[in-house]
Amino acid sequence: MSLLNDIPLSTLQLYLTSPYPCSYLPQMEARSQVATPAFLITPKVYTELVRRGFRRSGSFTYRPRCDGCQQCVPVRVVVDEFHPTRSQRRSWQRHHDLRVEILPLQDKAEYFALYRRYQQNRHADGSMADDTQEQYRNFLLQSHVDSMLIEFREPFDPAQGRQGELRMVSVIDVLDDGLSAVYTFYDPDITQASFGTFNVLWQIELCRKLQLPYLYLGYWIRASRKMAYKAHFLPLQGLRNGEWAALNLAS
Repeated sequence: MSLLNDIPLSTLQLYLTSPYPCSYLPQMEARSQVATPAFLITPKVYTELVRRGFRRSGSFTYRPRCDGCQQCVPVRVVVDEFHPTRSQRRSWQRHHDLRVEILPLQDKAEYFALYRRYQQNRHADGSMADDTQEQYRNFLLQSHVDSMLIEFREPFDPAQGRQGELRMVSVIDVLDDGLSAVYTFYDPDITQASFGTFNVLWQIELCRKLQLPYLYLGYWIRASRKMAYKAHFLPLQGLRNGEWAALNLAS
């Protein structure tokens, strides 16, 4: 698909936001380039935008356009070439019995309760730690593209006669050439858990089942500890100067 043929440049417009505090690099300011109008960003158009380094937050499709900083690198896992490490295989084995259900985007009180616990435990210094339910809904439950919600629970407990405890929730977008990981939050209180690693492995397996070649993981920043986990899923491609190529993690 050619984005230029499907949407005239006079119709799809890009605008720069005002500077705001960077969520990943302290003392840095960030700016974003936002694509509008949102209603014209169909699933096919969104696929092309993601290939060009955009991603989604609610109904906003954006990419970093910071003044004097280019540390955000869009990355994607090459699914057919991925082989889990020993540690990743242990993570898979540890959590493979979680019951997984693929659902449309929907609102549940237990989702928001888990989201708040996750934010306040893992990202207490971040801007989302005190998100209201409306902010949460706008961030994860608003979408103009093909999105789904994945629910991970402990197995059904026949003794209690009820479904297992909610452990993790993911929101994922479906593209023409892959899946795009929007956001994942999980129970922060389970010791020895590796829910985040298991989740990426599960999304890679879903790509394989759907015969999609890439799992898009958003942006990677070398200097950000929060982004470090993405470099563990190899081979990883990065978008630089408009071209996707193997990411050199050593340089």
